[in-house]
Amino acid sequence: MTSFDETAVHTRHDGSVVDPAMFPPIQRRTILVLRCAQIPGQAAVAGVIAVLALLVGDMFGNDRLAGAGGAAFTLGSAMMAPSLAAFMRRRGRRKGLALAFAVGSVGCVVATIGGELRWVWLVLAGMVLFGGVQAATLQGRFAAADLAAPGQGPRAIAAVVWFGTLGAVFGPILTPQWKALAPHIGLDRLVGPFAFSAVLALMSAAVVWVFLKPDPLVVSGGLDPHAARTRISRSVHASAGAIRRSPAASLGLASMVVSQVTMTGVMTMTPPHMKDHGHIGTSPYVIAFHIAGMYALAPVVGRFVERVEATRAVVVAGVVLSAGTVTAVLGGYQRPLIFVGLFLLGLGWNIGLIAGSSMVTNAVPASVRVEVQGTADLLMSTCGGVAAFGSGFVKHAFGFHLLANVASLLALAMVVLAVAMRPRLRQLASPAG
Repeated sequence: MTSFDETAVHTRHDGSVVDPAMFPPIQRRTILVLRCAQIPGQAAVAGVIAVLALLVGDMFGNDRLAGAGGAAFTLGSAMMAPSLAAFMRRRGRRKGLALAFAVGSVGCVVATIGGELRWVWLVLAGMVLFGGVQAATLQGRFAAADLAAPGQGPRAIAAVVWFGTLGAVFGPILTPQWKALAPHIGLDRLVGPFAFSAVLALMSAAVVWVFLKPDPLVVSGGLDPHAARTRISRSVHASAGAIRRSPAASLGLASMVVSQVTMTGVMTMTPPHMKDHGHIGTSPYVIAFHIAGMYALAPVVGRFVERVEATRAVVVAGVVLSAGTVTAVLGGYQRPLIFVGLFLLGLGWNIGLIAGSSMVTNAVPASVRVEVQGTADLLMSTCGGVAAFGSGFVKHAFGFHLLANVASLLALAMVVLAVAMRPRLRQLASPAG
């Protein structure tokens, strides 16, 4: 994160001097705009996720490939992350985020057409493009940290993540209404939410394009219009090397990846699991409650990460994720428990994401920070996409219980890793280290 000091002199790549006194008011405006863009963007994502597995499973005729839609969406986000980061490095946060949201909107239109024609390959292609919305909402948290004061990176990240709660919760809650309205505009009930999400994604693009001025990356001096246009593979390789050389960044990336994999794998199969138990009508509200867990407590989580240090927060994230998956297993027998389990799953993801993001941001040199952020999101989203795709096969072959139990073990492995690395990280952080 690019932090400011009241007495420091900041120089842009063009040689001009940045006045640190301008940072706080611009940071407040930046946070406000990013929050407003998060609401429709997260509503679009949540509304699609609430029906995606059901639509794809119905088109394939079984649950085995029901996770393919979630995998396409997540992998689309992963593929766009490094390209988006490189683009923003040269052109700024405003142009990059607006473009990603717009691409996501086009993806929803493509998926809507595919759903109506019953062409599953077109739905999956649309979901790859729709990953632009997820890429934009994820990169938005890093934009919030561009002008953050020293030590307040987690708080700035959480300030944006939290506001997505409004859209992320209302998306699934409004899904039944979108499904009911779909026949009135000539669409299938399960396809309707995709059309409405296209409009919401376009709204996010407009908010960023019109109001994210001045660009926080430009103000912080992080913009480099002359940055080398290296191949994405080389950029990812270099960024991965920077992460490997930093134990703190490595643990932060592990926290992001494990949190995403655990959450995505279990969440993707929750609607089909509830359908198996005759609770399909409740699934949109469970997803809404889950997404509330992902975002609603973000301000508290941000301050918690700052207070207890990120390494301890990673341990807490693993414990909460494990508790959520175990409770979700029991939810098939006691319906209220699945609300609790999915909420804890979302909360654990929130803690792991904020703690991991702050560690990755703080532990690498400023010269490679934007590229490293893109690579971290690439790896996180790729692993999440694999988890989403594989979750359908695991559920079909072995049942939802085994899927959730494997997620629990993965979360606990993250706890062990964080505890084992903590002494080394403290030594490196000390003046002697």
